[in-house]
Amino acid sequence: MKNSNSIILFNQKQVRRHWDEDNEQWYFSIIDVIEVLTESIDSGAYWRKLKERLKKEGNETVTNCHSLKMMAADGKMRLTDVADTEQLFRLIQSVPSPKAEPFKLWLAQVGRERIDEIEDPELSFDRAMKTYLQKGYSKEWINQRLKSIEVRKELTDEWKERGMKKEQDYAILTDEITKAWSDKSVKQYKKLKNLKKENLRDNMTNLELVLNMLAEASTSEISKKQKPDGFHENVEVAKKGGFAAKQARIEIEKQTGESIVSPENAKTLLTGKENNFLDKTEKDDEE
Repeated sequence: MKNSNSIILFNQKQVRRHWDEDNEQWYFSIIDVIEVLTESIDSGAYWRKLKERLKKEGNETVTNCHSLKMMAADGKMRLTDVADTEQLFRLIQSVPSPKAEPFKLWLAQVGRERIDEIEDPELSFDRAMKTYLQKGYSKEWINQRLKSIEVRKELTDEWKERGMKKEQDYAILTDEITKAWSDKSVKQYKKLKNLKKENLRDNMTNLELVLNMLAEASTSEISKKQKPDGFHENVEVAKKGGFAAKQARIEIEKQTGESIVSPENAKTLLTGKENNFLDKTEKDDEE
């Protein structure tokens, strides 16, 4: 299992975390988070009492938490209870602390927004547009990204029609499409761009987004015509859709002499000079 450990600061206090590359998941030290939220002089004891109470209440979050070795205050690697992001949010809801309130309010707001978006899907596009603009993406890139969401939705709807309903099935089929057009698996592509939990599409250049859309749109159309039956036939269709986009990629690279599959990500591109993500002139005008 490939992994890495690091420390982040929250209100000037350290929170240890662990990145599991195989599962693409961050795990956070529970006692560090509890110390931040409660300022307890013994966060370990606080967590033991809280864990005992939650277990009695039948809270599955506690049951599903596990331990990992992390650097302790004495410089030695010691086992400590950790939680992934979802588990951490659920635990925060059980901590009676004023500092936990901002997290709870945020969770309530997010829940309300998701319900509103289910009732009116256009709201999700409006929210996405606003978020991308705040991050500094150009309007041209945002339009491509929102179009890619539409294309992706059409593809997943088609997969559902073909009996593909598990998230794992979607992940495998997406991986096949990506490998077929870019010659890299999703994990290899994210590693090239130095990404962890970040969304791969949010870190693509305009051309990468266009070719990924072409691959997914081609897969949808081929699937509608060939009506694949079963997982393995859907995999073959995914490869065909990705290969169609690969042909376009090869031709563009032949004309430009440059690789379309880029190591650049949102962080490097948005802070760089001129690039496909950020239209500097447009940004200056807005400021």
